[in-house]
Amino acid sequence: MIRKGRSASSTTGAGRNGGGPRDDDAFESSSRLSSSPSASTAASFSEHSSSDDFDPFESFDAHDRAAGLGATSRDRPDADASSEEVTYTRSRRQPGEVKPADTASRASQRPTRSLKGRALGYLSRREYSRAELSRKLAPYAEEGESIDTLLDSLESEGWLSDSRFAESLLNRRASRMGAGRIVNELKRHSVGQELVEEVSAQLRETELARAQAVWLKKFGTLPETPNERAKQVRFLATRGFSQGIIGKILKGIDED
Repeated sequence: MIRKGRSASSTTGAGRNGGGPRDDDAFESSSRLSSSPSASTAASFSEHSSSDDFDPFESFDAHDRAAGLGATSRDRPDADASSEEVTYTRSRRQPGEVKPADTASRASQRPTRSLKGRALGYLSRREYSRAELSRKLAPYAEEGESIDTLLDSLESEGWLSDSRFAESLLNRRASRMGAGRIVNELKRHSVGQELVEEVSAQLRETELARAQAVWLKKFGTLPETPNERAKQVRFLATRGFSQGIIGKILKGIDED
């Protein structure tokens, strides 16, 4: 039998070599491959180009999509809908819209705060007078709970103090209000008379300087007409400054 690509002499020589290929045949075939690498490379490239029409400057993703490889869920029409990205949005209730039932049920399941816990919550935000805190706690007191007993306990523990409340009120109001306004506010909170007199005396010492600062910030110039004078008097009187202090600031106005 004569093999393809060999001569008859090669087949006779094969009998001497045990049926294997001769050394000169192996050398000839290897020399042919090494002698024309560009031709084999061009042949393989042309074969590859004809199969998938690959552009060397084309991106790998575009090439893969053209070959049907690595297609994403958007490229596959039969992609599972559950694999799509889920977008969460925050819903907002419109004015007057009722809360959902689950929100109302969670609110109803919250443990109710004790009366003392509620009082400590108020006091942690700012100072309260005894009378003011009593009014705040009255709607939450259950049958058998004594608000006075609770307030006595808070005072003994140092949580509640009328003197601290008066000091806090003084610090918040003194730079903008006169003594009359601050004293009236203390009386509305049922602070003791002795404490009210102490605060009033403290305010009278700095009343003129504080009134001048308020007047300078608001007006800064003396009134030139009766209407302007009346306007400045009303402003200072509304802030709680006395007529005597106003008369010292606005020259030409009778202290009466």
